[in-house]
Amino acid sequence: MKLLLVLSALVAFAECFHKIPLIKGKTAREALQEEGIWEEYRKEHPYNPMAKFYQSGTESMTNDADLSYYGVISIGTPPQSFSVIFDTGSSNLWIPSVYCSSQACQNHRKFNPKESSTFKWGNKPLSIQYGTGSMTGYLASDTVEVGGISVANQVFGLSQTEAAFLAHMAADGILGLAFQTIASDDVVPVFDMMVKERLVSQPLFSVYLSSNSAQGSEVVFGGIDSSHYTGEIAWIPLSSATYWQINMDSVTINGQTVACSGGCQAIIDTGTSLIVGPNSDISSMNSRVGASTNQYGEATVNCRDIQSMPEVTFTLNGHAFTIPASAYVSQSSYGCSTGFGQGGQQLWILGDVFIRQYYAIFDSSTQTIGLAKSV
Repeated sequence: MKLLLVLSALVAFAECFHKIPLIKGKTAREALQEEGIWEEYRKEHPYNPMAKFYQSGTESMTNDADLSYYGVISIGTPPQSFSVIFDTGSSNLWIPSVYCSSQACQNHRKFNPKESSTFKWGNKPLSIQYGTGSMTGYLASDTVEVGGISVANQVFGLSQTEAAFLAHMAADGILGLAFQTIASDDVVPVFDMMVKERLVSQPLFSVYLSSNSAQGSEVVFGGIDSSHYTGEIAWIPLSSATYWQINMDSVTINGQTVACSGGCQAIIDTGTSLIVGPNSDISSMNSRVGASTNQYGEATVNCRDIQSMPEVTFTLNGHAFTIPASAYVSQSSYGCSTGFGQGGQQLWILGDVFIRQYYAIFDSSTQTIGLAKSV
C-alpha cells in the first residue's frame, strides 16, 4: 500500500510539470559569418534590439542576430510540428504557412490548413513589425500542443510574407509568453489559455538556459524544477504587466554605479540574447570592463583578459544579481565580445546572457518574477 501511495504521489508530481526541451542552435549571426556576408548584412540592417518595445498598435519583435534557443510544438489534427522561440518579450504565436512565398519561408516548415480537421480561419489580418522588415499574414485557430498540453481553439498567426532576416533564424516561428495587453488584435496568448482552461496546476512557467551548447535548456509550464537552481528564490514584483517588466535599482562594477543611476526599468526577456540598455550606460559598462566598441556598437575584448575582467552586478528591487566575465563575454572563431548591447532607449533588456545565470520563474497570478542562481 505504501509503495502504491508513493508511486501515485510521484505520478501526480510529474503531471504538474510540462517540460519543453530547448535547443541552442546556430545563431543567424554565425550562419551569416560562415557565408562571409555578416559584415555586409549588418551595414544594411543595423542591430535594433529595442524594436520589439516600440508601441505602434501592432506586435513587434526584435531583429536579433544572436537568437538561438528554440523548442518544438505542434499545431493541428493530425499534428504538424514546428520549432519556435519561446519569447517572454512578445505575446503572439505565429508560424509560416504554405501560402508564404518569401525566402524566409522556403527553408522553414510551413503549416498547411487543409491537412488539419480542426483548423478555422479567422477574419483579421496580422502584421508584426521588425527592426528590418515585417511579417504579415492572417489569424486562425486550431489545436496547439505544447509540452504535452493540448490547447483547443488557440488563435495564432499564419505568415504570408516574412522579412528576409528570418531566413537565417533557426526556428520556424515565435511563441510569445508576455501579457495579452500587448498582443496583436488582443489575442489571448497560449499560456493565458492554459491557465484559463486549467491545463496547468499553477499559473506560472519557468525557464532554464544552459550556460553552454550542451543540452538541458527547457521551459516548464505549470511548475518549478528545483534541480536547476540553488539557494533562495528572490521574488520581484512587476512594475508593468505588459512585458515581464521590473524595477532595476542600479548596475555596479567593483561597488561603483556605472549605469542605471537612480533606478530604471528592465525587462526579463528570453527573446533577446544580450543585455541591452541606453547607449551611454552600455558604453560606460563596456569601458569599465576594458572593451573597445566599434562603429556597429559591438564591444570586443582580448580573449586572454577574460579571467581578470570584473563582475557586473544588477540590483533588482533590492536583490543583487552578479554576472561574471566568463558569462558576459562570448567567444567564437571571430574573437571575443561582451554581451552588453546598445539599445538607445531608457528601457533595459535582461536577455539570455542574464537568464543563463539565473533560473527565471514567471508567475502571472501574483505578477512577480522569481530569480535564483542556476546550476
